[in-house]
Amino acid sequence: MPSKNPAFSRGFGNNAGPGQQYAGWGNQPQYGAPQYGAPQYGAPAPQDQYAAPSPYGTTPATRYMTMDDVVTKTGISFLVTVLAAAAVWAMPGNAAWGLALPAVLVAFVLGLVISFKQIANPAATLAYGALYGVALGAISEAFNSIYDGIVMQAVIGTFGVFAGMLVVYKTGAVRVTPKFTRWMLGAMIGVLVLMGANLIASLFGVNLGLRDGSPLAIVFSLVVIGVAAFSLLLDFDMADEAIRRGAPAKFAWYIAFGLLVTVVWLYLEILRLLSYLQDD
Repeated sequence: MPSKNPAFSRGFGNNAGPGQQYAGWGNQPQYGAPQYGAPQYGAPAPQDQYAAPSPYGTTPATRYMTMDDVVTKTGISFLVTVLAAAAVWAMPGNAAWGLALPAVLVAFVLGLVISFKQIANPAATLAYGALYGVALGAISEAFNSIYDGIVMQAVIGTFGVFAGMLVVYKTGAVRVTPKFTRWMLGAMIGVLVLMGANLIASLFGVNLGLRDGSPLAIVFSLVVIGVAAFSLLLDFDMADEAIRRGAPAKFAWYIAFGLLVTVVWLYLEILRLLSYLQDD
């Protein structure tokens, strides 16, 4: 099955250990089916016992990823993000704003590197979480100074949506199929194109009405929240697929990165929507 989350679109091939090559998620039509001779996760195919490697070899055993790994790594990543945001919020005056823009830019570049290089290690994921935590702290403080209590509402709303989508996924109410994945990728691309068009238009003094608090802006924000929420299903499915295929334990850091990207996006959009509603 092809990779679902854009952060995972190229798989884990570049993170294989010495002498190994992990099969890419998007390069195999079905579980366990060989493609171009690439080795597979899971039970090995029957082979000649006389061709087996010597039992006296020193090849280290690989520990496969479990759901506990995913939960633990994701929890640590979110904790680092929250602590960084709290530390920035606690800074006196407007000092946090001097850090927000550089943090966003560095986090954006780091996120692209993690995505395209398939980097799965704690340093990269936790650095990304800390950088975005700095930005979130400054942004949240600014919103809360204008709309008292809005940050707590956004946090509750974000984790409410997260829990709701987890229930939807676990109960099978919405199944992640190839068709669903194509629709979601198309929706994400469409949303990003509209956001980019709105940003470019604003630089030339043109208001497209997507981010000004108007009824159209509220509808657009609801659409973005919906796309971000359903993107969580792709992240959950990627975790399950990685476990089924016997991905190495360190791949959990990559999944934690993808979940962090989606949840941060969801939080910021909910925060924006709440600000629109309080202005009315």
